[in-house]
Amino acid sequence: MKDNQSINRRDFIGKASAVAAGFMIVPRYVLGGKRPDGLKYLAPSDVISLGFIGTGKQGRGLTSSFLGTNEARIVAISEVYKAKAQLTLDRIKAHYEKNTQLGSYADIPVYTDFRELLARKDVDAVVIATPDHWHAAAAVRAAEAGKDIYCEKPLSLTVKEGRAMVNAARKHNRVFQTGSMQRSWPEFRQTAELIRNGYIGEIKHIKVNVGPPPTPYNLPAETIPDGLDWVTWLGPNEPVPFNSELAPPTSKDVFPNWRNYKEFGGGMVTDWGAHMFDIVQWSLDMDDSGPVEVIAPDGKEHPFLTYRYENGITMTHEKWDWNNAILFTGSEGELRVQRKKLETTPASLATKVIGESEKHVYKSENHYKDFLDAMRKRSKPICDVEIGHRTASVCNIGNIAYQLKRPLQWNPKKESFKNDAEANALLGRPMKNDWGIRI
Repeated sequence: MKDNQSINRRDFIGKASAVAAGFMIVPRYVLGGKRPDGLKYLAPSDVISLGFIGTGKQGRGLTSSFLGTNEARIVAISEVYKAKAQLTLDRIKAHYEKNTQLGSYADIPVYTDFRELLARKDVDAVVIATPDHWHAAAAVRAAEAGKDIYCEKPLSLTVKEGRAMVNAARKHNRVFQTGSMQRSWPEFRQTAELIRNGYIGEIKHIKVNVGPPPTPYNLPAETIPDGLDWVTWLGPNEPVPFNSELAPPTSKDVFPNWRNYKEFGGGMVTDWGAHMFDIVQWSLDMDDSGPVEVIAPDGKEHPFLTYRYENGITMTHEKWDWNNAILFTGSEGELRVQRKKLETTPASLATKVIGESEKHVYKSENHYKDFLDAMRKRSKPICDVEIGHRTASVCNIGNIAYQLKRPLQWNPKKESFKNDAEANALLGRPMKNDWGIRI
């Protein structure tokens, strides 16, 4: 493939715009004292500099999450929709106005082309919060540029793109956190430890209630709004007509619906599945593997999409009483979990203290701080890129089964379907040369 993963500096001239809403860290440690949380102030040299790629609703929220650690500053952003970039800059400014001990303001540059952000020497890591069709193209280039990476879930649009992200992170020795933040929440950590320690016995079946798979893009064309670079928004994808469902105006504070269309996302199977299937993988101690079979609904023996693991455990993508939730059924009880809610049978298990000599999972209480800590230690964070890739693969092969409407045999070691060229052809996708990566 032609090498399109570098860019001449002269191509950047005139592309960056600066908005006076940034900041400069003042050396607060010189004054001594402690932060409001009781810890010592970090010296400016210990504060991690972040670049944000994608500053829509999710990216905007992540700026607050990272700034809230008091261990990071944002030095540049890349966004193709000017109005959304401004909303993000306004949020950063508001955070610093409320936290005056953090420093005073200077300019934060806004780039349409994220490669210019990657060229900056003062960016330690990037936070990728673009639509899914951009994740791999951005993350691979970030690793090549020597940046550590926090990338939103679902990690990748296709299995092969996910593996390319893992390979790039390993080749360039990058710390890479997947944004599956439920792993840093107590109800899900308790779930994983209860399951791993056998508190509901041998797992027989798992129901995962998340929404439907994606549909092909079919929305009518609308006028492209001022300030949106639609060609760059599409990036590695073939052109389609603009519709505001994909990139809603700032007057609508909603998560955009690009995630419902297979060209850009994987429907709710990946959007919410990347959270809930992730907790299943974690609980079953399958972070480096996955199911061996996925069976499409047939209206007969298998009314729901069904996964089977090598140890015989089955899992269905099936509605039950709780939305965006998991139901584990074991030989000695049940466990039901969703965000902020955990119920067990027996009921006492929900608050069971797991003993020191029992099995424990990686403990993180702040997903963003965990990433920053891993950067300093050069260690793997709680949801390393391989974990994010394996979870996304569970979602992606499920969508392939939905599309082909038949059972598929999956080899999680080789990451391919057994004797099925048609299914294997769907493990990747064409990407335009300007943004393609090696997969």
